[in-house]
Parts: sequence; C-alpha cells; structure tokens
Amino acid sequence: MRFCHIDIIILAAGTASFASAHTTFTNFFVDGVDQGDATAVRMSNNIPEATYPLPNITTSDMACGVNGETGVSRIAGVNAGSNLTFEWRSWPDASHPGSIDISHKGPCAVYMKKVIDSSASNNAAGDGWFKVMEDGYDSVAGEWCTEKLIANDRHLSATVPQDLSAGYYLVRPELLALHQADKTPPNPQFYVGCAQIFLNSNGSASPPNTVAIPGYVNMSTPAMTYDIWTVPLKLPFPDFGPPLYTSNNAKRSLKARTMSQTIGLKPGGCVMENANWCGFLPPSYTDANSCYTSSQNCSAQETDCYSSAGPTGSKNCFNWDNFCTALRNDCGSGNPHGPPSIASYLPGPLETLNPSAVVAATGAMSSSAPASMTSNAAPPTSVGPTSNASIISMPNSTGSIDTCGSNGGQTCATGMCCSAAGYCGRSMRELMFGVGDIMAT
Repeated sequence: MRFCHIDIIILAAGTASFASAHTTFTNFFVDGVDQGDATAVRMSNNIPEATYPLPNITTSDMACGVNGETGVSRIAGVNAGSNLTFEWRSWPDASHPGSIDISHKGPCAVYMKKVIDSSASNNAAGDGWFKVMEDGYDSVAGEWCTEKLIANDRHLSATVPQDLSAGYYLVRPELLALHQADKTPPNPQFYVGCAQIFLNSNGSASPPNTVAIPGYVNMSTPAMTYDIWTVPLKLPFPDFGPPLYTSNNAKRSLKARTMSQTIGLKPGGCVMENANWCGFLPPSYTDANSCYTSSQNCSAQETDCYSSAGPTGSKNCFNWDNFCTALRNDCGSGNPHGPPSIASYLPGPLETLNPSAVVAATGAMSSSAPASMTSNAAPPTSVGPTSNASIISMPNSTGSIDTCGSNGGQTCATGMCCSAAGYCGRSMRELMFGVGDIMAT
C-alpha cells in the first residue's frame, strides 16, 4: 500500500476538539414554531453518546432510541394537517453547526403510533407504528434523503394526515446511514428519536397497516446491506417497513371521538423552561427571613434544572442561576423586597422557520431510476462541521473512510491519505481510530 503525506495544522493549544459525524433528533417545529430544545422529545440519558447510532436493531431502543421507553412530562399540541419539522444536530446543544456527515448517506422516514398517554413510559416498543413520510434516493436530484437534510439546515419535515383520530401519539423520525452497510459484517446505522404530541382532530381514521418496532427490519432486509458506493447504483433502492399511510386509506369508526388534551400541558405559572423543566417564581418577600426562604426555593429549582438537563444542555438553567443570584443578593441588601423581575433573565423567543422552505417527500420513496444511471455517491471530502479549535489540512485527500474500507490501497493512489499503519481517512480523528466503525461513526 502506498502512503501519502498529511499536513495537520492545530490552531489551538491543548486537546483538539474533533467534529462529530453522528447525529441526534433534538427538537421539532409545529407549523414552523419551535417547541424548544428537547421539549416533548425523548432523548438518550447517555450524554457523551447521545449522537451515536443504535448499537442493535433488535432491542426496544429501536422504537424511540436509547432511553426511549422513558416518557417526558411535556406533550406538544398538534392539529390534523400540521407540518412537523424535525431538527437533527451533530452537537445536541447546537454549540457547533451541522446535522450529519455527508458520507452518512441513506433514506429517511417518519412514523407515528397512537398511545393512551404520550408522556407515559414503556409504550414505544411493540406494534402500532405506521409510516407518514419516507424518502430514499431521489434519482432526479441525485441525492439521498440525508443529503437533503443537510441542505435543509438540519431539518426534515412531514405532514400529519388530516383524517387521523384525535388523541395522544408518539412521532418517530428515522435516519438510516448506509455508509458501512457494504462492510463485513454489515453495519447499517439507525438514528431515531420520538416526539410526544396530542393530535387535535375531527377525523376518525385508524391506519390499517402497522408494524412492530423492533421487528419491522432485520439483517436479512435487503436495505440493510445496500451498497451506496456502487457505481452505478443498483436502483431502485429496496424500500422497507410498512406502506406509506395516506388519508382516506384507513379503518374508520362510525363517529369521531371528541377529545381534548389534559396531559402534558405547560404548567400554569411556568416562567422559564429548559427542555421539560419549568421554573416558577419563588415566594414574594419583604424581610430577610422570608427572603432567605424564597432564595432556598429558587436554589432548589435551579438544582432540578441542572439535574434534569439532557444532551441539549443547560442554557436556560444558567439564566435561572443568574436570577437566583440576584435574589440572594437582595437578601443582604438591608431592605429586601422581591423577588426581582424575571423579565431581564428570560431567554429570547424560540426560533421560527418557513416549513415550505424545507424540501421533503410527500409520497413514496423516490427510488425508481433506471439501473444504468450513474451514482451520485461520490466520496465526500469533509467529515462534518469543523471545530474552531482544530483545522485539519489534507490537500490531496479526495476519498472517504468508506471507500478506503472497501478498496484498500487503491484510494491512496487516487489521492486518499493514509497513515503509516495503513489506515486511510480525511481527518486526524479517522487516522487515530482507523477504518473500522470509528467510534460508531
């Protein structure tokens, strides 16, 4: 095998911070309105590995991800026909930009499941899941769904069917990265999560074609070993899972059930939020003793905020911390009256977006290109968002870790840079960990 020269420039002292190629579902928008980071979203309780793909497609984690059987307190209200837009981040706290590495090509889908209570635990795995959105390889655009996700600034959209019956649902966006599906053994990488919603609807439909998750795919499913690096691609891409549900294609009850959300609502008096935590104004005070009591209340809520913060971080806990500090300072002022105004400590308004600007599939997978069509899966030249702490310069590198794993030394001859140990990659991180599944990449 030939070895190529690598120039590595580290612009910051100390340990370099390497970009993550993984992703996780962090928040969602209802008709363009952000519900908040991790609000009404089930997320992994393993913060360092929150962006990792599922290690096993046969466990209950396949339904809503790691820790996905644990419900959260908030449930978002959604109307029939609403647009739901799901945000995926390589860094859950959005401290860096990026959604998923360009090499992680593959299809996307969105599933729903009706449940008695979206916030209840142990209701995700099992039967009842139906598909409301899917997108595979778009032969016209020459793009995989994950590439559209990147172009859409981390967003993936789906429309809630108009005729579904009212009630509580779990909504499950799914990404499948196939960049290592051609390896031995195959390593298809699923990224999933679940949003908790209540659907306001006058409909009465119940989708007839549901599947159990886990169970709807296994390693014998053709899509699990699909080679995205074949030129030309072997099209059409083999769809998997249940058929796409569309309105007017369902069992209906004789009369739509009138139902209103009573669970998971934002608590009255909640003045600040962080994920599914709510902060409430401490008791008012007019002297040192009552001020001390109010300060204790504020500090206890502060502790709860930090302890309940997950992968998306503690941004608003810091705001609450600053508010509590002002309250404590007032206790020693000699003339305490409060609590202080919360207004100056509140975070800015939540983000909004234009759902129509997010390109999304509305029908079945776009996978019907002729087999002679040339693949658009050219190996990428970037591992993902670049950290300001580290810039890795590899001017001759044109291959990918995946092509390197498939073709070995051939890639070095065409510009792939390899380490002295024979590992090929596009970054220091890849060279450190080799051509296998790089930290589950």
